[in-house]
Amino acid sequence: MSLLVQLKDEMKVAMKAKEKVRLGVIRMALAAIKQTEIDNKTELDDDGIIAVLTKMVKQRKESITMYTEGGREELAANEAAEVAALEAFLPTPLTEEEINKMISDAINQVDASSMADMGKVMGVLKPAMQGKADLGAVSGKVRAALNA
Repeated sequence: MSLLVQLKDEMKVAMKAKEKVRLGVIRMALAAIKQTEIDNKTELDDDGIIAVLTKMVKQRKESITMYTEGGREELAANEAAEVAALEAFLPTPLTEEEINKMISDAINQVDASSMADMGKVMGVLKPAMQGKADLGAVSGKVRAALNA
């Protein structure tokens, strides 16, 4: 079942169960997906939808940090609930061991030897890790591995 169909089905379930927060998050996600499709004039596949959902989760995690620093715990809790609802649609996150193995495999695959090869390595890793790992943290690990 495609991710879009799954989102729409879950929206119906949330409506029937009167889960307002979850329903709002799913509607927001569907709207963001539709907006991305309109902006790019394409129909998103599951990977594109995962990218949109990942971006939404990242934005909310940044908001949680800012709300917590500002002493607005109730707003941080709302954002945390939205993150939990969105993460239900994302693939299972990779473990540290899996990430490290994928990085070393990608470095060997493109025969990377210096920082000049960083783009090649990330080009291999990004499609495989989209939605499963924080690509910013992965980038730092790749940089450290190439500098070693």
